[in-house]
This record gives sequence, C-alpha cells and structure tokens, in this order.
Amino acid sequence: MSCIRFNTPAQRQAMREHSPAMLTAEEAAALHPAPEFTESKLRRLRLLAADPNPKIREAVASSYNTPEDLFLALASDPDEGVRGCVAKNEATPCDILRTLASDRSETVRGWVAVNYYVPADVMEKLAKDRSRTVRSLVKWKAQLAEEQGAERGSAPATAAVALRP
Repeated sequence: MSCIRFNTPAQRQAMREHSPAMLTAEEAAALHPAPEFTESKLRRLRLLAADPNPKIREAVASSYNTPEDLFLALASDPDEGVRGCVAKNEATPCDILRTLASDRSETVRGWVAVNYYVPADVMEKLAKDRSRTVRSLVKWKAQLAEEQGAERGSAPATAAVALRP
C-alpha cells in the first residue's frame, strides 16, 4: 500500500475553494496574542541564564524578553552558541552588538552582520573583518537591502539597517 495520496481534479478544485485565506503576520498575531510577560517569567529567565547547559542559556539568549543585563552577561558566555544567539536576537541592544562585532568567533561576528538591527558603524567595521565569510555576509545583506529598495522604488538602504539607539 502506498502512502502517496492521489486526488482527482474535482477534489483538488474543492480543496482550493475551501482553503482558508492566508493571514498577514499582523492578523495572525492579533488572533494569537503573546501571553503577558510577568515577574515570574523574568525570574525564570534569570535562573535559566545561569544553567550549566549551554542549550538552556541559548534559549534565554534567543528570547525577546531577555533583559539587557542578561544579554550583557550572555554576550561574554564561554559558549560560542550562546554568544551567537545573543548576536542574532533582534532584541539585543546595539551596544552589545557593537561588542560582539569584535568577538573571537567568526560565527558570532557573522550573526551580528545579519542581525536586522545592527548599527551602520558596526556594519562598516564588519565589512573590513578579517574573515572572508563575515565580509561576504555584509555584502550579501547590502545587496538584499538594495534589491528591496529597488522593488519599493526608494533609495537603497545601507545594509538594511533599522534605526535604533
């Protein structure tokens, strides 16, 4: 017996007619709001940030609710994966991204380069990075920004940098 399902043209048409409409990200978020961030969740993040398992610390570093002091502590974590999660988290403060742009790990610096909210001065620094991979990521991100600007008919943005302090 085969696990492949074959539908007739009539069945496929019926499925198309009855398929749910695609929701925008905003509509989906409105239907499924995130639960309130409470003090108990903050205490849990603080506890998990000190866990000996680096995968647990990575989860904290990936959270949008992580407070700045934990981002700062996790940015100097001995585990490269934890620092990488801080580098790619769009909630990471810009000053911490500036610090991570000098990380000893090429992977961490690469994650900084592709973070949407990395400041322009950091992108300029990473464009001169000793790693060819990091420089390539900076170039790739700049090309994406130019393509998006061209599609929108606007002036090209510099490496898709969003304005944040």
